[in-house]
Amino acid sequence: MDSHKKELSQPPGNKRRFHIPTVEEIEKSRVEAEKRLAPSTTMHEVALDLSTSTLQPAGTQQGSLSSKPADARQPTPSFTTARAIATPAAQTTNSPTGARSYSSKVVQVNELQRGNPLLASIRNVRWSFAKDILPDYVVGRASCILYLSIKYHRLHPEYIAKRIEGLGRNYSLRVLLVYADTDDSKLPLREINRVALLGNMTVLLAWSLDEAGRYIEALKTYEHRPPDAIKERVEDTYMARLNNALTSVRSVNKTDVLTLASNFGSFERMAKAGADELTLCPGIGDLKAQRLFKAMNEPFVQNT
Repeated sequence: MDSHKKELSQPPGNKRRFHIPTVEEIEKSRVEAEKRLAPSTTMHEVALDLSTSTLQPAGTQQGSLSSKPADARQPTPSFTTARAIATPAAQTTNSPTGARSYSSKVVQVNELQRGNPLLASIRNVRWSFAKDILPDYVVGRASCILYLSIKYHRLHPEYIAKRIEGLGRNYSLRVLLVYADTDDSKLPLREINRVALLGNMTVLLAWSLDEAGRYIEALKTYEHRPPDAIKERVEDTYMARLNNALTSVRSVNKTDVLTLASNFGSFERMAKAGADELTLCPGIGDLKAQRLFKAMNEPFVQNT
């Protein structure tokens, strides 16, 4: 009670006074704070904000700037410079196909092939013309085709050598698709094989335009598949390998193979048998026995 009386007895000048802001003062402070926090709309205002808003330790004046002279300060980057820093330069990549853009969904066809009747035989895959490719057909990111007919080769024998040279070292799979549209194609094919061998090309021979179109479709369809996808699958058993070997002889079927295997017992005895012994088997006639005997006894490569 005594301490309370002492506080009441103190003069009014020694009492603490608290200021309660009015509604107008609170609204004015809020507007000023929003103006200070509002983002700058121009690069000039950004530069002013960067030059005036410096981090200062406690106890220093707000208006004091850095101790470095004004000339030593780094200039504020312009909008174009900041944009160049933020956006990296576009990297230019050279396509392995020699084309500006490669599409894995279509066969790209050179403009030189416009009007070629072969295009009508490409039915199972999509194709489109492209102006900026070196080969005649692009069927993969690293696979290409050059097309040549034997009739055209006879008229222009230097054509294919120049086209192969123009490919350079591009493409890992380089196919030369040859259309045999003449009756006598032995000598031209020998010349084409020689040029293809020197140019690291793989020759595919087609006897019709439909067959040539199937080759292009197959190369495009199997673009992303392993080589085993087109390899013949043979079971690793004795009878499966025997069937695969003997049915390669003309007119010999799997029933004949089973008959021969049951009569001779082994492939060695069958290979040493004569044509007369082969005809003793049911279903093996004279013509079939002669073909089997020649396949077993004649050399694989004939001396020329």
